[in-house]
Amino acid sequence: MGNYADFWQVTAEALDFAVRQHHLEPSGEKRDRLLQSFLTLEPWPDAKEALLQMKAAGLRLAFLSNFTAAMLDACVKHAGLEGIFEAHLSTDRVRAFKPDPRAYQMGVDAFELPRAQIGFAAFGGWDAAGAKAFGYPTFWVNRVQAPLENLGAAADASGNSLHELAVFVKHSA
Repeated sequence: MGNYADFWQVTAEALDFAVRQHHLEPSGEKRDRLLQSFLTLEPWPDAKEALLQMKAAGLRLAFLSNFTAAMLDACVKHAGLEGIFEAHLSTDRVRAFKPDPRAYQMGVDAFELPRAQIGFAAFGGWDAAGAKAFGYPTFWVNRVQAPLENLGAAADASGNSLHELAVFVKHSA
């Protein structure tokens, strides 16, 4: 599989590049604080309520992310979302980042369902295209109302909130 760097390392390297590109010199403490902010990301205001409603409706929920398992666990804990998700699927398990099909296959393996029976919520257009190309019914949670990217595949539907995702899932079932 060649050289592989996990998402924490990739994030650190991207930060270092951005600092050099903008001719900045943050101290080790500032750099560490910036990196640590990835472990304390705040959820969108509608997230917890919508996720709890979906779980109460009997949906099985999981994260499938390029974040490392430690990053996912820290974010879920910080956001107060423990117990909502069945699994935190980090692409580290397959040593390939989304949109690589090996990453999306983790959902099929975790739920032991055909891909056509797994709804995928993407928060980036590129991820929606990758999930749709893989064969998942896909909803793009396009919070910033970004334009559709020309990637050869598009989500089945999109909206700007998790409440719209819940409606999509309800009508897709």
